[in-house]
Amino acid sequence: MIKNVADLRQEYTAATLDIADTAENPIDQFARWFEEALQAEVKEPNAFTLATINAAGRPRARVVLLKGFDQDGFVFYTNYSSAKAAELLAHPYAAMNFFWYDLERQIRIEGKIEKVSTETSREYFQSRPKTSQIGAWASPQSKVITDRAVLDAEMERLSQQYSSEEVLPLPPHWGGYLIRPDLIEFWQGRRSRLHDRVQYRLEHGQWVKELLAP
Repeated sequence: MIKNVADLRQEYTAATLDIADTAENPIDQFARWFEEALQAEVKEPNAFTLATINAAGRPRARVVLLKGFDQDGFVFYTNYSSAKAAELLAHPYAAMNFFWYDLERQIRIEGKIEKVSTETSREYFQSRPKTSQIGAWASPQSKVITDRAVLDAEMERLSQQYSSEEVLPLPPHWGGYLIRPDLIEFWQGRRSRLHDRVQYRLEHGQWVKELLAP
């Protein structure tokens, strides 16, 4: 028998988050927490939920992988012909959410989105495993296909075509996005749902740090 969902509870006791101990810059704070996630061997610490808005004004979300970050923002890569890319073209804003259960931590990020340079996309694309490069060429991401065999056949065709090549050319329909954040929140689980929440807001080019009620 399935347990009553309403009875599922987890007390968070792993750590605390004191606003006085956080970095003045949220990217530095993110780097600190990301390094701790790596040290704790959190599985896929770079996996995050990306939320966008479609043409009907409805939110859509999916999990993608962070592939870089610096003071400018956060970078991920995708097919520019995908559903998410169409939504980002129409509404160039997005939200990101990391959840690291092992550390009882969550990070929310919101901001404006833009494409990275073609050269940056090419450099990353050609650093991927060759099979992943072939997959990016083979998949018409988000489009309806008749059968999985369609993808398998295209993978095989491209594998033969590029059998003697070490890397593939960058597909014109594939590349990276940069999310330039204007809001970042760090959430640390606490007992009795009285979680610690520290928010950074970008105001007139400066980060404002605030403590939020849980």
